[in-house]
Amino acid sequence: MLEDFRLIVDLVCVLAAAAAGGILAGLAKQPALLGYIVGGAIVGPTGLGLIKELIQVETLAQFGAAFLLFALGVEFSFSELRKVQKISLGGGGLQILLTILVTTVISVSVGWVATPQQGVFLGAILSLSSTAVVLKSLMESNETATPHGQVMLGILVVQDLALGLMLAVLPALDRPPAEIGIAVLQAALKIGLFALGATIIGIWVVPRFLRLLASTESRELFLLGIVAMCLGIALVTAYLGLSIEMGAFVAGLMISEVEYADQTLAYVEPLRDIFAALFFAAIGMLIDPFFLWENLDLILGLVSIVFIGKFAIITPLVKLFGYPLQTALIAGLGLAQIGEFSFVLASEGRSLGLVSRRVYLLLLGTTALTLVVTPFILRLIPSLFNWIETVPALDRWFQPGEPPLEVTEHVPLEPPIVICGFGRTGQNLATILAEQNVPVVVVDQSEAAIQQLRDRGIPYIYGNAVSIPVLTRAGLDRARAMVIALPDAMSTRLCLKHALEISPALDIVVRANQYQDIELLYQLGGSEVVQPEFEASLEMATHLLVKIGLPTIQIQRQVKTIRNSHYLELRPEGSIDRVSQDIRAATLGMNRRWHRLSMTSPLLGNSIASAKIRPLTGATIVAIQRENGTQIDYPNGGTAFQMGDSCLVVGSVEEQNMFEQVTRGEIDIPMLPLSMLEAIAEAIGDREVS
Repeated sequence: MLEDFRLIVDLVCVLAAAAAGGILAGLAKQPALLGYIVGGAIVGPTGLGLIKELIQVETLAQFGAAFLLFALGVEFSFSELRKVQKISLGGGGLQILLTILVTTVISVSVGWVATPQQGVFLGAILSLSSTAVVLKSLMESNETATPHGQVMLGILVVQDLALGLMLAVLPALDRPPAEIGIAVLQAALKIGLFALGATIIGIWVVPRFLRLLASTESRELFLLGIVAMCLGIALVTAYLGLSIEMGAFVAGLMISEVEYADQTLAYVEPLRDIFAALFFAAIGMLIDPFFLWENLDLILGLVSIVFIGKFAIITPLVKLFGYPLQTALIAGLGLAQIGEFSFVLASEGRSLGLVSRRVYLLLLGTTALTLVVTPFILRLIPSLFNWIETVPALDRWFQPGEPPLEVTEHVPLEPPIVICGFGRTGQNLATILAEQNVPVVVVDQSEAAIQQLRDRGIPYIYGNAVSIPVLTRAGLDRARAMVIALPDAMSTRLCLKHALEISPALDIVVRANQYQDIELLYQLGGSEVVQPEFEASLEMATHLLVKIGLPTIQIQRQVKTIRNSHYLELRPEGSIDRVSQDIRAATLGMNRRWHRLSMTSPLLGNSIASAKIRPLTGATIVAIQRENGTQIDYPNGGTAFQMGDSCLVVGSVEEQNMFEQVTRGEIDIPMLPLSMLEAIAEAIGDREVS
């Protein structure tokens, strides 16, 4: 078979295996990249042996890593990088040095390596984490903009930059210290010169080049020019002895500050996804299943040591830089694997004779296994913290009670509107409210966001919006209303819960990142839950209906109906019929318990609102099962308790116990005046879910 045709057959085989593996992983509700890796292992040389030209496939697979890092650079941008510059430069650098130092000491002490140089080489391999796997997992869970996502990406960027330095130092490891120092200086000089050149090109050349491409009004030419620029810069870094991936990331950073960044990302994403699948499949092809099976006990032990060791190094470092314990733990768990670029270091070390073939295969097997396990760990983290909330002895350690890092000098005298999160939504709200002279206080824990608030003269609280002391300092007890626009679901839920503990009657508008969160946020006490994609659809539909001449009153009535129904008409088909499944999925991993009402319960005849369940107990009723088998999902405040009801309650152990005491009459239900009860019923009727 001709060589060119053989390569085509190999590529088709790899892509087909990756697609099949990805489909099976999706059906099993697992990350797609796990399917790509397994598919590559099956068709690889040590599997079915269908791939013959492994080197050529691996070369093409490098495009996958390059496009992943290019897209990361476009999204991450210099402004995003500045948000985490302390933890990325300081924490990332310290993490690499500590990992190398600890690995060298342990490996030499127990006899894993013969010389300290080999220990340094082993430490360099272990110090790198997987940018591709972590980035892919964060993107799938929409957590790239979260504090822990930003911390992890910042550290990963420094690790990727350090790869070039490591590759430059490797050939000099078995030489005198003076030569090692010279190699380090030469590598640092190359990186410095490249950074200087990239800055100049990014300021003076790239914007003009993109405008030229855009002026052609040709999608094909724009994409071709972008790809050529990305790979061209990547080749320059490879020629300088640095990594191709580092050059692709820098190319993305150059584009990130230009007005065509979003358009570039939209064009490159399909290429990125295809080559990323090829990249992960190529990693799978390096796995030798037979060697893994023969040395399974040893490799599992090494995987455990790697995860525990890196977790023990990264978590304290992140905490040392002032981040909450929860963020530090998530970063430690998320970065505890060995990165895909360690394959490059391991191959280079093998060719230089720094490791034997057996150690090399052990490194490959351990690295591959950590990459496979990482997506599972990242997906289990929310359930882990939900479980922690149910254990009082542990929960008190994770309750974010940090005081504010800084408080604005100009606190509004009038009752303010508190905005938690100064992303795009928070910035737009602050601008609109300021134009109407409405006092606001913004809560954020990003130094870059706080600096913007200082420059604009907007009152702020510098701290974690989930922390009760921070929310108290923001003046929730006297606030007119509150807006929660945080980037991740866990922080949003906790912020809402703690805000209502401080001010149970506060009007809170919450942004739901996904439509599955809408009902749960309503049940947790949100006065209004806004989902950006649905709201964009409503605004576009309103414009079009006005354009074709429909009466404005009719349009407004329809939009109000959709909002009052919590966007049920706009959700995926079958949403109304699958409410029970949604509520079980939404509360999965949270502390939930069914409570059956006794025949003498004082709740009987009262509604959820009149019994003041949430102000009294802090718990949330997410479903009621009637004695006749009927289940009411997402009951509103007007739902009355009946004899034989069973209530599905979400809350901490303490809140569950308090709810149980209310059902038994051990805690008195405050009686409200009849006029107030009628007002509550009327208000609830306006928000009744159709």
